[in-house]
Amino acid sequence: LCYKMNQAERRLLRDFKRLSTQSVYGVSAAPSSKTIFVWEAIVFGPPGTPYEDGTFKLELKFSEDYPNRPPQVKFVSPMFHPNGESDFKRIFLAMITDCAVVYTDGTVCMDILQNRWSPTYDVLAILTCIQSLLNEPNPHSPANPTAASLFQSNFTEYANRVRNEVENLWLNSSELEKMAEAGLLENPETGQQTSQTENGDDNAGRNVDADAGK
Repeated sequence: LCYKMNQAERRLLRDFKRLSTQSVYGVSAAPSSKTIFVWEAIVFGPPGTPYEDGTFKLELKFSEDYPNRPPQVKFVSPMFHPNGESDFKRIFLAMITDCAVVYTDGTVCMDILQNRWSPTYDVLAILTCIQSLLNEPNPHSPANPTAASLFQSNFTEYANRVRNEVENLWLNSSELEKMAEAGLLENPETGQQTSQTENGDDNAGRNVDADAGK
């Protein structure tokens, strides 16, 4: 039987190929091994910020209405929930502006994922926008006033607490091993992925390409 991809699958394949061929510092993503409608992604903390060297794992869930409907995006990296309502979570929420919120379960709510969504946005655009949240904190309309106050009154302490949590992630070697096995880690110095998007994922990427040829 000849399988015919629907619009969402064709578009996701195109997004995947763009990520495979277009080198963008600090972001990486690929479909899971089970379905093209669930993606695993990594966003690296931008250089020169307290989040530098941080590796933030996300999950993107797409519907069959994509790209007419945006995906659901969620932070799943354990560093966001090291001890429940951790200092890092309160600090991270200081960055959130009136057009972007990260809920306590990690769900990302941004204008481009809601009322400003356009079918022209793709996975790469979503991830680079999320990365910009780490690069451009705005405490003037915060989701957490305490963290916003710390950001404004004692940035050194703010940065130190964030750095401590970034370091805690790297101490969690089991999580990093999972990321590497999934091909989602890249070398920040070279921008080279370990990577299913560069070398061809043994499961999702190959299956997607196979479907495209049917």
